[in-house]
Amino acid sequence: MNILRRVSLARLLLLCGLVVALGVSATAIAFAVDSGPTPPAKPLANALHDALAGAGGESIQGVSAHVKLTDHLLEGGSLASGGGEAGQLASSPLLAGASGRLWIAKDGRVRLELQAEKGDTQILYDGHTVSLYDASTNTLYRYTIPAHEGGSAASGPSPSDHHEVPTVAKIEEAISHLSSHANVSTTPTDIAGQAAYTVRISPKEGGSLIGGAELSFDAVHGAPLRAALYSSTSASPVLELAATKISYGPVADSVFAFTPPPGVKIHEVSFSHHEGATGATGATGGAGKPKLTSHGHGLSTIAVLESQTPQGAAKSGSEPLEGLPKVTINGASATELRTELGTLLSFERLGVRYVLAGSVTPATIEALARGL
Repeated sequence: MNILRRVSLARLLLLCGLVVALGVSATAIAFAVDSGPTPPAKPLANALHDALAGAGGESIQGVSAHVKLTDHLLEGGSLASGGGEAGQLASSPLLAGASGRLWIAKDGRVRLELQAEKGDTQILYDGHTVSLYDASTNTLYRYTIPAHEGGSAASGPSPSDHHEVPTVAKIEEAISHLSSHANVSTTPTDIAGQAAYTVRISPKEGGSLIGGAELSFDAVHGAPLRAALYSSTSASPVLELAATKISYGPVADSVFAFTPPPGVKIHEVSFSHHEGATGATGATGGAGKPKLTSHGHGLSTIAVLESQTPQGAAKSGSEPLEGLPKVTINGASATELRTELGTLLSFERLGVRYVLAGSVTPATIEALARGL
């Protein structure tokens, strides 16, 4: 958990962008404004069952698409006005949005290529390792997924990978459970010239900046076609990955082979896990270890990480969140990363470093910080 204190702004935001872009690209396959057939209105459970059971789903050997990433996540974060790393990152395709290409193999391998004036950004996933290459700085970030969490894309699909399509009753049961926490609606539409259904999920409880999410899927093939995240403060998506052209068919193995140029700077990304530290309401990892607590409930929960500052440690000349807005928390200067979906606040007081994060407004997180 101490990574939040040590990581530079560049690595922090590129890591956020990597998670966002990879997570969306793994589900968003095709989206376009072309008119096309609209499927008949159906209950969501029936639409999902029919799409998953359709013969078309079995015929998809891979996906190749031209894509456009829209990213308004950090609007209001004052990155563009900041100097140094903040100003440079404001133009990153992961944070500013970009056009590019997306390939997804049948075995789950993914390559997302986003084009930018200062150099393309590449994101690759082979089932075991996530890699992000930033051409503008000739830097490669790699994260190896722990064995118990990783997939099996590298080994390829096998007959045992086939899963039986759930019954309508099972799907209805899952939707019913989801509906106890969120509003769920379905709209027949057409996407990329394909008959599709768009499912919107929005939280029933208020207090957070999460407004909802939308996922569109092919009514015949069952393949996801579009994914978007919304803030509670805007009707437009904060994050959306859209393909303007789409084709189905095998993707050559060479597409997923990537060799960075000479002189590349490689950073192996890792996360520290502390026994005893948990997101419950007040757990600590013991003496000298960070303490993680949570305040609130549901989507409006705020996580608070407290860690001791080593005695005699010199203050860094470059703060991890340098270039972001400053606020005062009980006399202490704090840096604040404001996004459309949440807020991150960091400050130090009396030898303790506090990091607060939550899907809430800056005012809400600042109020909690002043009460610590």
